[in-house]
Amino acid sequence: MHSEREYAPVIDGHNDLPWALRQDFGYDVGAAALDVGQPRLHTDIPRLRRGGVGAQFWSVFVPSTLTPEQSVVATLEQIDCVHRIVAAYPETFELARTAGEVRAAIDRCRIASLMGMEGGHSIAASLGVLRAMAELGVRYMTLTHNDSLPWASSATGEGEDQGLSEFGRAVVVEMNKLGMIVDLSHVSERTMEDALDTSRAPVMFSHSSCRSVCGHPRNVPDSILERLPRNGGLLMVTFVPKFVSEACRDHARAVQAKRLELGLPVGFHDVAPAEDPAAAAGFEAWLRMHPAPKATIDDVVRHLEHARDVVGPHHLGLGGDFDGTPELPEGMDGVAGYRPLLDALAERGWSRKELDALCSENALRVLEAAEEAASDSA
Repeated sequence: MHSEREYAPVIDGHNDLPWALRQDFGYDVGAAALDVGQPRLHTDIPRLRRGGVGAQFWSVFVPSTLTPEQSVVATLEQIDCVHRIVAAYPETFELARTAGEVRAAIDRCRIASLMGMEGGHSIAASLGVLRAMAELGVRYMTLTHNDSLPWASSATGEGEDQGLSEFGRAVVVEMNKLGMIVDLSHVSERTMEDALDTSRAPVMFSHSSCRSVCGHPRNVPDSILERLPRNGGLLMVTFVPKFVSEACRDHARAVQAKRLELGLPVGFHDVAPAEDPAAAAGFEAWLRMHPAPKATIDDVVRHLEHARDVVGPHHLGLGGDFDGTPELPEGMDGVAGYRPLLDALAERGWSRKELDALCSENALRVLEAAEEAASDSA
């Protein structure tokens, strides 16, 4: 039984509900019944309220396997989805772009709804498209997703880590001018370094954890974390089991290898082709013999406490990646899972000031700094 402690409203850095609505409900927001609870999703209004979510960066993600033209169209559809979620439940959600608008929405007991693009493929190598997306309300862009771009290397992309090209640096400069936060989740270590060297505003990791605690390449090495205080940036620790638990990471690699061996699709986000029934049955038999280990809230706590040791409490946030992962740590009921996590931190001695910073104050500071950078560029 968890305590009834009060916490500051959570500002979460990354939630893939729009993509889940596309995949599972054909963008039919009403059919998803978010107001009465939706067990097929990690996210619905009752659990957002139970979890104490005050603001959400909705990811307007599209797969990096799409063509450039398809990526732009699909990203616009994702933006439209966020607008339709807000329109369907105006008593719950309120669109926001600025820190001031986030605070005002929270004061009105609404969940402030911001947007972040997940991958530079969404702009089709066009600064004009980047500017248009900013006009539509997109507040951050993750420079890559799982695949490298000609102008930015991904943490999981093929080939040599080239970091940012000259155009990639121009993208970062333009984002500073637009007040759009540079998000470094998914990018390679050299891209992280180049972006930190280039950006005049604080960067963020919208949904990443610590590589020294779990060695997944999607996590952030200490050498980068140590630069965040000077930059003013923010690590929003994520809950994806294979990013927080080494045992879960090992199992995920074994799953991928087995599915490839059987000729089965491996991409969680991609639209999967029909599976061969015999191969699918073979995989299910293998999975029964090799059950997945479970990550726990304690695994997430280890990442948060390591990050606090490296960067201090004023550069931490939360970025759950709900509805962007098939599994969650035990004890996390979707977006309601923030409360048991915060209870666990409080029980380990985190102060109210540290928890307030983690939940929302650090994210609001980064939003404000991005706005100031844009104002200085005007």
